[in-house]
This record gives sequence, C-alpha cells and structure tokens, in this order.
Amino acid sequence: MSEAGRLILLGAPLGNPADASARLREVLASADVVAAEDTRRLNRLARDLDITVGGRIVSYFEGNEERRTPELVEVILGGYTVALVTDGGMPSVSDPGYRLVRAALDAGAPVTVAPGPSAVTTALAVSGLPCDRFCFEGFLPRTPGARRSRLRALAAEERTLVFFEAPHRIGAALTDLAETFGADRPAALCRELTKTYEEVLRRPLGELARWAADGDPRGEITLVVAGAPVTAVERPDDDTLRAAVAEREAAGLSRRDAITEVATEYALRRRDVYTIVHS
Repeated sequence: MSEAGRLILLGAPLGNPADASARLREVLASADVVAAEDTRRLNRLARDLDITVGGRIVSYFEGNEERRTPELVEVILGGYTVALVTDGGMPSVSDPGYRLVRAALDAGAPVTVAPGPSAVTTALAVSGLPCDRFCFEGFLPRTPGARRSRLRALAAEERTLVFFEAPHRIGAALTDLAETFGADRPAALCRELTKTYEEVLRRPLGELARWAADGDPRGEITLVVAGAPVTAVERPDDDTLRAAVAEREAAGLSRRDAITEVATEYALRRRDVYTIVHS
C-alpha cells in the first residue's frame, strides 16, 4: 500500500511497445491496482515489455465503468495507488477514464499522469496539415442524419480538425465530409499508426472517399482534415471605421472597447484604428 492513495493515468503505446516510457513500466510494476480497458491487451503489453504487473488487475471499460468507478475511488481513498490504462493513447481521450477522473477529483483524491503517446497529436504531426491550432472532435455520430448535422456545424471551422472513426463507418463518413466540406478539402487518413502496416494517405476528401469505397479499410483510423479557408475581410474606409466606433460608443461601450471590437471585426491593428478615430 502506498503512503497516500492516488490515481495515475497512463499513456500507453498506440501499437509499438517500444514507445512505452520508463515511467509507464515503473507504474505498471508498482501500482496497487491496475484498471485496464482490456486486461488481455494489458497482459500482452506487460509480456512485450518484459515486466510483471505487481498489483491487482481489474477491467475498466465502457460497459462497467459506471459500476466500477465508485469501487476504485474507495480504493484510492483507502490509501492505495490505482493506475488506469487503455488499449492505446491517453485515458479519457475518447477512451474510458473521464468518469473516474471526475469522481476522484470530487472525492478530493490526487490525480496525476504518466504522459505518453496520443493518436491525436501523432496524426496531426504526420498529416502535413497546419497543426498550430486544431480541434479534436473524437468519433462522429453513428447515424447518417446526426453525422451530417454535426458536419454542417463544423464546415466553417477554420482550425484543423481531428476525428476518430471505425473502419466499417469510414467510407460513409468520408462521403459525408466530402459533400459537406467540399471534395477538394485537404485531409490525411492515418491508419494503424506506429504499427507494422502503418499507412498515411494525404489526399483531398473526395479522393479519400473513393479510396474507401473501392477498398476494405481496416485497423484503427485517425482522420485529419484541413480547416475551412479563411475568408478575407475587406478593409472599410476611414469614415466607415469612425462610424463603427461611434455606433458602439452610442450603444454604451467605452471608446477603448469600441476601438478594440472594431479592430477585431476587420482584422486590423488596434493602434491603427485608434489613430484613424483620433485623426
């Protein structure tokens, strides 16, 4: 038993055991309880890493997390260390974990992390698409209507988008993406990242949709889609800018706030708008 109980989230390899950190090995060997999304995969990982999981192993997946969460919180409050590991990547990121993290924090238990691989950032880095600003959307809705509705809401998003998708749904998802975002929107389909048959297809959405329709995609898929093109805002003349600031002042904003708001709306420097207003 540890001196103080805590929850440790473990970033597990996406597929290549060599990506496991030294800290992951240490925690798996020393934790009092290891909660695993799939206990068989955990045991296989331990064999690949040539380590022995020292504590009790329990399953923790979508089907039992509601029931098992309070049990694990009680273990932590009893002074024991619980490690949470999923099949790959970081717990809580489209994987079991959020419910346990929230419950542990609400109970006043310490929560920490041994960071590791993430399919989201790995796919972004290898996609060749802008990744200074991005939006992670996880899995799209399963039903066609709900999926298309979600995509319509995202069509104007200017940040790069990252999705997870199941192989048997990727064809329909790509077809809907091409119809909603445009067939020419750049994208990268990342399949089986870090594994033997890793594949990254960097093509427009329309081409990826045809690829999926002609083949039989398999494995774990992360899809990276370029954001919507930024629409340039035409710069108004000086009189229009002065009028826009005056209108906001009349509505109750201070001159400073009015200038800031107008500068933001037209993608101008605040200093330039200030100079125009006071000239």
